[in-house]
Amino acid sequence: MKDFLKPHRIVMLVIAVLIVGWCAYSMNWSWLPKYMPKIVSGIWITCWLTVLTMGLGMVLAVMLGLAQAAGPAWLAWPAKVYCSVIRGTPLLLQLWLLYFGLGSLFPQIPWIKDSALWPILRQAWPYGVLALTMSVAGYEGEVMRGAFKGVPSGQLEAARAMGMPRLTAFRRIWLPQAIHRALPTIGGEMVLQMKSTPLVATITVVDIYSVAKRVTQDTFIVYEPLLLLAVIYMALAGLIVLFFRWLESRIPSRTA
Repeated sequence: MKDFLKPHRIVMLVIAVLIVGWCAYSMNWSWLPKYMPKIVSGIWITCWLTVLTMGLGMVLAVMLGLAQAAGPAWLAWPAKVYCSVIRGTPLLLQLWLLYFGLGSLFPQIPWIKDSALWPILRQAWPYGVLALTMSVAGYEGEVMRGAFKGVPSGQLEAARAMGMPRLTAFRRIWLPQAIHRALPTIGGEMVLQMKSTPLVATITVVDIYSVAKRVTQDTFIVYEPLLLLAVIYMALAGLIVLFFRWLESRIPSRTA
């Protein structure tokens, strides 16, 4: 608490309170009660999109990083090409290629249209999840490659000398230390991922950005929905940062 109550932080807190108070009393917020259920639903969609795609993307990123760091050439090169393509093309383009490209082909394939998966594939959110997951995998795959290579080789050699199986050494030594090294970057990537979720509004997924846009279209009120949107994103980003700082403090720097 003593570290938090520093002069510059107190000044910033006072300024923030004054700005919030001014916005609350001088702007038009009469639309807020009507759209509150949609706002809550939009926040929920933004949160689960972020968490789900980060989780799936990190699983793929670990495999991509491991393939590049220690895999044979026939695995390392495809992983490198995948990461290069994902990082070299805009996420919006990837999303549209999946939704308007791949998604438009499925209705023309009878066995897909008649399958049990069609009620899911005809919706927009699976393509948003896939595009966001692929983006995380591409960026964090390179991060995990560096994290795996950054683990001291002496520890792995010692594990082999003790007769530890490769899978056990990977699970208990290599992977935990690599993730710990990459943890600050993963936290930053999760914030960026959360701020990338508004792109799914372009394929009709109703996230919090889509709700703010709907408010503007219905009421012709521009600044208030955007201001609320900015506050929500800042709050979510702050929670993510605090969570990863807590996580870093809980994970030891060395894992035996």
